[in-house]
Amino acid sequence: MTEETLEKLAQLLEQDQFELLLPEKTKKDGDVSVAGKVDIPLVYLMNDAVESFLVFRNARMTGEYCSDYQGELQASMTRQDGRFVLVIKQDDTVLTLFFEDLELEVHLYEYAYTGHFWVKDYEYLRQLEYRLAILRDKYDYLGEAYCTEEEIKLAALVEFPPLNYCCYPAVPEKYIVSREHPWIPSNDAIDYMERLALECGDASFAKLLSIYRKHPSKFWAKRLAAMLHRTKHSGIVDLLTEKLQQATAGYPRRFLGKELEQHYQNVLEKVKKRQAELEKQGIRADVLREEPFTIARDSLEYKVYLMKWKKRKGNRITEIEEYTGK
Repeated sequence: MTEETLEKLAQLLEQDQFELLLPEKTKKDGDVSVAGKVDIPLVYLMNDAVESFLVFRNARMTGEYCSDYQGELQASMTRQDGRFVLVIKQDDTVLTLFFEDLELEVHLYEYAYTGHFWVKDYEYLRQLEYRLAILRDKYDYLGEAYCTEEEIKLAALVEFPPLNYCCYPAVPEKYIVSREHPWIPSNDAIDYMERLALECGDASFAKLLSIYRKHPSKFWAKRLAAMLHRTKHSGIVDLLTEKLQQATAGYPRRFLGKELEQHYQNVLEKVKKRQAELEKQGIRADVLREEPFTIARDSLEYKVYLMKWKKRKGNRITEIEEYTGK
């Protein structure tokens, strides 16, 4: 056990988060007694970019565990006979966990082609907002060691209000986890966008960024946000998307299991044929996917999407085709 893993455990407990992935044999009537020693994962950070856990090694449990508990936790930890003893109180229920070590386990995945279409209009910008948000969570919770060099730079863009949830939220308002001062841009974020504008040769966008740096108000943020969906400035959005794809290219895609993976590949083949048909019609369409978690399997369903690009009155818009499999 390291100071880092202890800090991460304390972080979860302070947030009243304690989601164990229990062996199947323990999931009965809330009784989680385990006679033998097993490794028990505790969910740390789960999103499309990463599945990470704090793993209690050689653990044994007694008491009751409520997996759907939402209230305040009380926790204490001691050491007895060379082992650690963690006591968790969920209201009136008590879980005692005996373990020998606590280790961080991390699985990183490619997420630049992830698609979640929860909010309509300018879906391609909302997908960028979502991907940058989960990247920043990975950076904040796990650190630079689990990010590529380009990801570290891209993570600053959650502090660029014209592209973050202030202007293009990927989820409905009730699900947004607010950041402190979300309308205030960081210099790193503006620097990154200026480099993109320079690389694209977009002088008018770069000029407005310069004004925004001096006057970081909601008014100028919304002006920049509107420019991002104009066809005139499409190069910046496309280049940002490309950089995110390159930054995550070294990560694997989630493996869905032999049976589900075969079904997925069959659906994907169908989607790519449709993509080719659209291309012949002069319509660009990108293939995106929505997958279940690999280790903490939350469902047996996946979705594949075609995001069709169109132009309307100087704006770039998209239409979504959905393909579902189980």
